[in-house]
Amino acid sequence: MTPAPAGPSRGVRRISLDAAGIALSALLCEARNGAPRATVVAVHGAGMSAGYFDGQALPDLSLLALGARLGFTVLAVDRPGYGQSAGPLPDGQGLTEQAATLAAALRDYRSRFRTGAGVFLLAHSFGGKVALLTAAGHATPDLLGVEVSGCGHRYAPDAPSGAEAARGGRRSWGPLNLYPPTTFVTSGSIISPVPAREQADMGRWPTLFKDVAGRVRVPVRFTFAEHETWWRHDPEALAELRSRLSAVPRLCVDRQPGAGHNISLGYAARSYHLRCLGFLEDCLLAADPALQPIVSTGPVTVSPRPCEA
Repeated sequence: MTPAPAGPSRGVRRISLDAAGIALSALLCEARNGAPRATVVAVHGAGMSAGYFDGQALPDLSLLALGARLGFTVLAVDRPGYGQSAGPLPDGQGLTEQAATLAAALRDYRSRFRTGAGVFLLAHSFGGKVALLTAAGHATPDLLGVEVSGCGHRYAPDAPSGAEAARGGRRSWGPLNLYPPTTFVTSGSIISPVPAREQADMGRWPTLFKDVAGRVRVPVRFTFAEHETWWRHDPEALAELRSRLSAVPRLCVDRQPGAGHNISLGYAARSYHLRCLGFLEDCLLAADPALQPIVSTGPVTVSPRPCEA
């Protein structure tokens, strides 16, 4: 069996953020060509950690490395109760507290690092809930948009729940052949216990989303994996999702083929990350048409796909 790599991808370093007195660990990969065009803030799901966005099973899975090559800085934050804050916050935090803590951490980051044209939240699963709450209640003028994968607003009837959800069992990953075989070796270092307060808040999301969705006022893109088992993404559910996000200036819904719930760890990771960064490009153009993309340092191609109607 292939051993797990010794550390993060080349150019990725560990930093600590001061979130109003709470120390949050994070992985940072700064833009390779000087000042970043924008900063991608990646927010992981339940039972994972910031390393979720620095996949090691294949060379091109890492969002952090890819974003830096394309002129963006990527910051992947360990949410409250994970990484450096696991000791001080053994039970973690509830959803609304996590949004406030993430906003505080980003204030600290902005005070010490260049962010370029602004911040783009890219979040997975439970992290998607935190990102949407942050956009709804703690939005700043430089928030460019939000990308959410592995998260909807209505759970599927057979979604894992209770202890199974807290364990993050592989049933929720989708077909295991969608992931490189070494995923289940290299992912050992990024899997973490789900804090108790976070687990207790999982069932609150449908009601909480209904209450706050109308306050999100930046572009949002939802991506559902082809083999997503946690969330409803049928036409009826998507129509309701759109109706709730009534103040969003641009709402896109996409489906990632050949992917299970943990898209950023599977074979489809590179394709998915490129589509996310493509949406960020759209957000940059909407903010300022003069913000032109840089020339890539390597061959990167992606076929444009329209948002689902």
